[in-house]
Amino acid sequence: MQTALILGSARATVKHESLVGHRMVVAQPLMLDQSPDGPPLLAIDAFGARRGDHVMLTSDGMYARDITNDEKTPVRWSVMGIVD
Repeated sequence: MQTALILGSARATVKHESLVGHRMVVAQPLMLDQSPDGPPLLAIDAFGARRGDHVMLTSDGMYARDITNDEKTPVRWSVMGIVD
């Protein structure tokens, strides 16, 4: 798990069939001191996080497969919750 800041959303004209109907966001992973931890990532979001929200990201493949309902989804990162 990794905390991240939502920078915005992403759109794709062509995407994997498992991503149809799922929202993609651009998330900046954060260190404990809130500084950036590497480059921004694309993640799927089932919670409706908005720009500026702090979220928890996971790279758990089983969670991504559950969200997309596809055993062969290429999703690596998923939003698993919004931090209060």
